[in-house]
Amino acid sequence: MNHKFETDAIRTQIERSQFLEHSSPMYLTSSFVFEDAEDMRASFAEEKERNIYSRYSNPNSSELIEKVCQMEGAEDGFAFATGMAAVFSTFAALLNSGDHILSARSIFGSTHSLFTNFFPKWNIDHSYFQIDALDKVEGMITPKTKIIYAESPTNPGVDILDLEVLGEIARKNGLILVVDNCFASPYLQQPIKFGADLVIHSGTKLMDGQGRVLAGITVGRKDLIETIYRFSRITGPALSPFNAWVLSKSLETLAVRVDRHCENALKVAEFLEGHEKINWVRYPFLKSHPKYDIAQKQMKAGGCVVAFEVKGGIEAGQKFFNAIRLLSLSANLGDSRSIITHPASTTHSKLSSEERSTVGITDGMVRVSVGLEHVDDIIGDIAQALK
Repeated sequence: MNHKFETDAIRTQIERSQFLEHSSPMYLTSSFVFEDAEDMRASFAEEKERNIYSRYSNPNSSELIEKVCQMEGAEDGFAFATGMAAVFSTFAALLNSGDHILSARSIFGSTHSLFTNFFPKWNIDHSYFQIDALDKVEGMITPKTKIIYAESPTNPGVDILDLEVLGEIARKNGLILVVDNCFASPYLQQPIKFGADLVIHSGTKLMDGQGRVLAGITVGRKDLIETIYRFSRITGPALSPFNAWVLSKSLETLAVRVDRHCENALKVAEFLEGHEKINWVRYPFLKSHPKYDIAQKQMKAGGCVVAFEVKGGIEAGQKFFNAIRLLSLSANLGDSRSIITHPASTTHSKLSSEERSTVGITDGMVRVSVGLEHVDDIIGDIAQALK
């Protein structure tokens, strides 16, 4: 029987034990025992599917993976200790020396550092394409290109890429399309529908939604996940059973939480758009967003992140941040608590000023992850700080 998104998020769970738990129990064990010598031999020979060691698999991580696969329309997945562990392991498992990544220029700062500071040591190269020039992407493909990578919405500028266009390019050229879907969550967007082969999430963000645990997950094509699993089984970036249990419970409320995040964020964006002390505002479901039509096609709603620029440069921006009273000054997002961040000095500070300028990160840019507080209080705090 086919159920709706919200039902699968709640009702998908591991088999009950002899205690017939209503809620899935935690399996806080590093290893599992075997019935006899033949059972142990057959298990390690992978002649049967069973849990051996929690670095390989655990009932709690298996439940989480199954839920996210259902949400994303994916065949299989693997859960990681952090979102960046998912990003690194996905690339490291699939790429060989000499391979080339073709990536959107607007990506998370740590991913950029991975491409520029570490992959070159292993002779893995990359090129960046502008998010507003997808018509030039195909011309940038080389014989060594293996992966096309993108975030949508992007971090921190909340730009939108046409995933269907990227999917067609990847399919035509026999490339793997990897999409970071963290800002949208699987509730708002399913990149596999538009041609993505793999989807990555930082479970630390909207999936957890309450700033409690670190986690990452990659889901998608079974053959690609098998390669990622083999790499990760050996290198050990697996998610802990406890964090997997927390995330699986969190997914039960993902839909209702994200609905409120989006409702609040749109109201905050509308308030900022008409404010005399703001240069510009960017939110996917604002009609003024340059990719509004594409966002409408790809996403159910606009997400929790609003980007804007305060007039007056760095000095005005510092006064604004220092005047905030309710919102948290933090680098996280997707939390029940509203969070305000200055990307140029925090999440993207490792980029040069020229690199930040290229992707639209100005010194005065502010990123707000709009939380679940009453929207009047969120707007009230921003308004008094702007004064």
